[in-house]
Amino acid sequence: MSVRLGIERLLDGPDRKLIEGKRVGLVCNPASIDSGIVHVSDRLLAAGHRLTALFGPQHGFRSDLQENMIESPHAHDAKRRVPVHSLYSETREPTADMLKEVDVLVIDLQDVGTRIYTYIYTMANCLHAASRHGVRVVVCDRPNPINGNDIEGATLDPAYESFVGQFAIPMRHGLTIGEAARLFNEHFGLNATLDVVPLEGWKRSMFFDETGLPWVLPSPNIPTLDTAVVYPGAVLFEGTLLSEGRGTTRPFELIGAPWIDGERFAEAMNARGIPGAYFRPVFFEPTFHKQAQRLCGGCQIHVTDRRVFPSMRTAVEMLDEFKREAPSEKLWRDPPYEYEHVKPPIDILYGSDQLRRGIDAGASPASIMKGWKSDEAAFRKLREKFLLY
Repeated sequence: MSVRLGIERLLDGPDRKLIEGKRVGLVCNPASIDSGIVHVSDRLLAAGHRLTALFGPQHGFRSDLQENMIESPHAHDAKRRVPVHSLYSETREPTADMLKEVDVLVIDLQDVGTRIYTYIYTMANCLHAASRHGVRVVVCDRPNPINGNDIEGATLDPAYESFVGQFAIPMRHGLTIGEAARLFNEHFGLNATLDVVPLEGWKRSMFFDETGLPWVLPSPNIPTLDTAVVYPGAVLFEGTLLSEGRGTTRPFELIGAPWIDGERFAEAMNARGIPGAYFRPVFFEPTFHKQAQRLCGGCQIHVTDRRVFPSMRTAVEMLDEFKREAPSEKLWRDPPYEYEHVKPPIDILYGSDQLRRGIDAGASPASIMKGWKSDEAAFRKLREKFLLY
């Protein structure tokens, strides 16, 4: 039996009263589908609801913009005959004008369980705007694809807040998007009128391929569940001059640079004894993005046991090894990055300057990760009252 999605409960169950007779705005993208792979905007219209506006997150309503940090234009959807407002544009929060024909804002986005993934902040910005403009918000829950139990990483230092980290939570948070909405709205004081339509049949231990639901890539560079599993740590490589595999068919699994010997690097990584992982030597040429058209040496991260694989630890160990392999090469990418023009990208991704300073000083991975356990334990306690499952 498949997990039943929040959007299906909203359309087919008693929760439909939340939108009956209302002008509905919908925050969605191509992964916003039902269990029959029908887009939820079409389901809304087919059910006779009044859809008055569409809102797209980063990469656009159609996820047609491959690169990150490329703003999406506003548009008009010819099929559904409604405006499409970009929330990754000159504004990342719905304006009063965008909301003037909306009574209820329905958010149905597939998150990937990682603090820096911007969809949860698009949602947070919608909650903030809705509170200011008197619009009700309905968040339709979807599974955390990498399970809802595991938490990993340091809590973000509020001094490093950005569009890839607005709240003090760990990198891998173990929340569904509906649970995140409850946490943000109540604990972090967004104060919108919020309803969360929960899942049916979802268990916290589930990975996405155990839900019975169809997978549609949530964004252009998260093509598979394998990508999502490595992503909480591998996304840190966006803050470096190394290729994180964008421009290949295995983004975030292939990591390397022109100055790295892949054979030596993979051998060194396998010697570190990271559970649930095998590092295969690779040589690859990204077709675009960093190191485009240059032969890079490095590794592919093969997850052999996702239940024990520590994505964040893996990234820290890899950064330490990249520094050891090429100490004279510049490692860190310069700003700007995701609307931050001063702080180094690696700092806003990690959530503080501790990782960058530690790697540069030759600190051991163990010392860099020393405070994670207490942060993880504190967040596990904090999130308890907001859990739905």
